[in-house]
Amino acid sequence: MTRFKAAVFDWAGTIVDFGSFAPMGVFVKAFAQFGVEATIEQARGPMGSAKWDHIRAMMDMPEIAALWEAKHGRAPTDEDVDTVYKVFVPMNEKVAADYADLVPGAKEAVDELRAMGLKIGSTTGYTRSIMENVLPVAAANGYSPDNLVCSDDLAEGRPGPLGMYKCMIDLVVYPPSAVIKVDDTAPGIGEGVAAGCLTVGVAMSGNAVGKTPQELAALPADEVQRLRDHATAILKAAGADYVIDTVADLPALLRSLEA
Repeated sequence: MTRFKAAVFDWAGTIVDFGSFAPMGVFVKAFAQFGVEATIEQARGPMGSAKWDHIRAMMDMPEIAALWEAKHGRAPTDEDVDTVYKVFVPMNEKVAADYADLVPGAKEAVDELRAMGLKIGSTTGYTRSIMENVLPVAAANGYSPDNLVCSDDLAEGRPGPLGMYKCMIDLVVYPPSAVIKVDDTAPGIGEGVAAGCLTVGVAMSGNAVGKTPQELAALPADEVQRLRDHATAILKAAGADYVIDTVADLPALLRSLEA
């Protein structure tokens, strides 16, 4: 029915965890253990990257680098990233399942894509140990993709294309133009762009907006539109071919592209 053979979804902020909340407090708490006060806004900045790369990017922020140097007497090194990462991962493992509810309409959208004949792949900036806590919750809610590529499965993560290449191998789908990458972050969109796939950004459920459905419903329409425009600009700048509010809107987009 469709020229597309597979859709590859990100996890937090795309399929689960509306607003992408699970890692935010953990980054702040992990840095606090080393005497550095990071903010939620700083933690959201590199979202979508592999978590080691995410911590490195935070440490490269001038404000955090200055706080680290003031506390530890030197600029943060890769060894310091290793140390914070070792603290972060177990903390994220503990909370990830608490934020693994599906985005409203996600199950129905995936079911419709399968009915169209698409395979369903997934990549994530989470490690496999973190995803082991997310997978059972998602499955209990009706979402089990055909594959999973985690940030620590390959030698290089997002925004490089290797995760998407692995999905194409796992799912036996090609060419890249027949594969859709769906993500709420710039690194995740970059992953699809680098692999030559059609890319679809999700704005309202993602990291750039960072609100729950209830919080969005309480906002005036002009503020919701401002948030939508902000997220859309980030995703478009990363190379998104299309931007939708949430994955619930994806089947309609595909039908329009077919038409």
